[in-house]
Amino acid sequence: MNNTIKKVGAGGVDRLQKILGPFDENLNVIMRRLGVIIRVDGLTFIIEGAEERAAQAASVIESLLCLAENGETVDKGRVEYCIELSDEGKAQDITKLSSDTVAITYRGKPIKSKTVGQKRYVDSIKSGTVTFGIGPAGTGKTYLAVCLAVQAFKQKQIEKIILTRPAVEAGEKLGFLPGDLQTKVDPYLRPLYDALQEMLGLETYAKLMERGSIEIAPLAYMRGRTLSNAFVILDEAQNTTREQMKMFLTRLGDGSKMVITGDATQIDLPSGKSSGLEHAASVLKGVEGVGIIYLTDKDVVRNPLVMRIVRAYDADDKRRLSFADGIKTE
Repeated sequence: MNNTIKKVGAGGVDRLQKILGPFDENLNVIMRRLGVIIRVDGLTFIIEGAEERAAQAASVIESLLCLAENGETVDKGRVEYCIELSDEGKAQDITKLSSDTVAITYRGKPIKSKTVGQKRYVDSIKSGTVTFGIGPAGTGKTYLAVCLAVQAFKQKQIEKIILTRPAVEAGEKLGFLPGDLQTKVDPYLRPLYDALQEMLGLETYAKLMERGSIEIAPLAYMRGRTLSNAFVILDEAQNTTREQMKMFLTRLGDGSKMVITGDATQIDLPSGKSSGLEHAASVLKGVEGVGIIYLTDKDVVRNPLVMRIVRAYDADDKRRLSFADGIKTE
């Protein structure tokens, strides 16, 4: 197959340097993943390779240049994600991520969606009343929900933030932990505490907790209540039973939003108990006011190794299911 040459202008030294990355790291990722050769001549990227791959690399670089022009960071993770999108012919979709700030931390750091899936999730929370965010670890489900809850509180759209989790052990027994029930479940709620403190600062967070404007409690504490004018987040929802999920959803009061997050591949319920998250996502599909957003390994924003770990486990699960199906049909 004959090679072709594509040229992409950087449009400025700063943009050129952002695309190159430290020690040309970003450029090396594109060349390795797409099997092309990229040279820099002045402020122009010269791409050589098979026609389809060269065109794909040019599309990736153009999309990354748009991010750089908007002041966004172009790191190795962003480059790899843009290549993932380009495999589906959607490299330009990454440019949508720079236009929307989800929230601002107390230190002034803007929080933005880092993947297209995250942006759909954020948009669903903003426009809907109940949103399910279902996906693997590291996709920002809980963190983004907390960010939006704090933003809604600051803008006086709601009066209270309520964060809850089912108190289900992930292999360890709560009974062996010291203290009362609240002390026992605190470690399970730690990710929620951490996200709130990053958004509000420790002092403001402590004041709002003392005032009752923020409530963090086990799911069992929700029974019998009506949650009005509140932003309510149910985390680790894969560990709810059907009955618990129905109980939680029917707590919804006037002026409230609910966000339910969970990873259907990490269910810690006792054997024989089905997940309320999976059931609710099936039953409520198409119900007006309910958004169900599925995030995938492509939306993982932790260390890139996490994405590869998630994919390895998914592949193993598929092999096991295939093997089990083969036994059943024999």
